Amino acid sequence: MTTSALNRIGSGETEWFRRIGQAADALGYPCFAVGGIVRNSLLGLPSKDLDFVCEGSGIHLAEAVAAKLGPKVKVQVFKNFGTAQIRYGEWDLEFVGARRESYRRDSRKPIVEDGSIADDQLRRDFTINAMAIRVNAKGFGELIDPFDGQADLERKCIRTPLEPDQTFGDDPLRMMRAIRFAAQLHFEIHPETLSSIARQKARISIISQERTTEELNKIILTRKPSEGFLLLFNTGLLDLVFPELTTLHGVEIREGKAHKDNFYHTLQVLDNLSQTSDHLWLRWSALLHDIAKPPTKRFNREIGWTFHGHEVLGAKMVPKIFRQLKLPLGDPMRLVEKLVLLHLRPISLTRENVTDSAIRRLLFEAGDDIDLLMLLCEADITSKNKRKVIRYLDNFNMVRQKLQEVEAYDRVRNWQPPVSGEDIMEIFGLQPSKEVGEIKNAIREAILDGVIHNDETEARRFMLEMGARMGLTPVDGNLSSEATDR
Repeated sequence: MTTSALNRIGSGETEWFRRIGQAADALGYPCFAVGGIVRNSLLGLPSKDLDFVCEGSGIHLAEAVAAKLGPKVKVQVFKNFGTAQIRYGEWDLEFVGARRESYRRDSRKPIVEDGSIADDQLRRDFTINAMAIRVNAKGFGELIDPFDGQADLERKCIRTPLEPDQTFGDDPLRMMRAIRFAAQLHFEIHPETLSSIARQKARISIISQERTTEELNKIILTRKPSEGFLLLFNTGLLDLVFPELTTLHGVEIREGKAHKDNFYHTLQVLDNLSQTSDHLWLRWSALLHDIAKPPTKRFNREIGWTFHGHEVLGAKMVPKIFRQLKLPLGDPMRLVEKLVLLHLRPISLTRENVTDSAIRRLLFEAGDDIDLLMLLCEADITSKNKRKVIRYLDNFNMVRQKLQEVEAYDRVRNWQPPVSGEDIMEIFGLQPSKEVGEIKNAIREAILDGVIHNDETEARRFMLEMGARMGLTPVDGNLSSEATDR
């Protein structure tokens, strides 16, 4: 390994290399740091995940390292995979014995045998991940780079160590990983490697949905996700792993009127949002905000193309897509549903004559997610006209100011009813009934419309007036005057 490469490895990583090397020497194992830590070190990137391969038992090596670290250090063993893991402070150390692998066409699970470091490097996915650094005292720091991975790092190139059809045929998940690494590192995929992905794309069907979605999430979280999604689209993989997104592609022209390409618009919104937030589910909201435009597309001779109700249908599509992609069905899904449903609402509030009632209703419906919604809406401005973009952003700043003013006065952002259903039943001596619901809804609407303030005294007075109109009488005859006097 060159001196310049050694200098790129952080002092913390170097200390771990020496510790692991000493334990390996005691066992008589040749041992190497491999994978991401080598790649990241050569790129000058920090890494807290350290992977080690030894010519011997990775589990025995992990146990020897843990013994040196102290009696409270635990080793997590995965016998089925022959691997072991140690978590020590901020560091995550993984150990495995060198192995050779062979694959069946119908499975990405390999037949594994003990092997050498050379065998282990042959099974790696890309040249930039197939480098190893020796950590034994003899030859410490030597870079073993049989496939010229260091040069590929300098060329910013993703390339397979073996013939790409074999690499992707053995493990089709590597196609997704190639695109993910290209997006994360802003690298190009070697032309032969890229062509192989297009040829082998159908093999992705043997990969579990969970693993495919994990790679999708990593692409979504990159600095410019469109790079990864365009590679998925151009190779044909996107149509297999997320077909709903590909249906957004294309422009239809009728009677000289065209709509924008909603696929490229969606990617631009996602990129815009990625400059302001690394919130995974907010980014998913960007990806899905126009997902229902294809089924809602209609042509009107007077105004051109319309997509009426796409936000409502899009929100209804979210649970199906989340189930299909094996994404979490709890709070993350509900957040994406809400943001897709509401993503057009702030646009209607950019008029100067917008009412406080409209502001209250948006605050009420968005609740604590109003700030995420505003980020999504601002990212949705993709006009090429810079003046128009500036004008829209100024309008959104005005909406933000109005939201703050109304919330400070009416406190409806995370609204709780000042009079509960239990209060209504107790005051009028009612059981759960239609009348109770009508009174609760009337109080809420009165607050949102600005008829009364979000205040218990005003709400109780309104409740009594509402009850009187419905022919209800308080159980306590004095309650009416008492509530009025508060």
